[in-house]
Amino acid sequence: MGNAVDDDEYAGFNDGRQRRMKIVAWVTIVALILVAGGATVFALLFA
Repeated sequence: MGNAVDDDEYAGFNDGRQRRMKIVAWVTIVALILVAGGATVFALLFA
């Protein structure tokens, strides 16, 4: 029902969205690692 037209129309938008999702995923992973590392350091210092 016109899916090919929609796919062509939004192809560039989809590429940008995929790249943004990858960036967000990596930032989230790095943030979790840093927070966990910081929590470990505080636990070692104050335990």
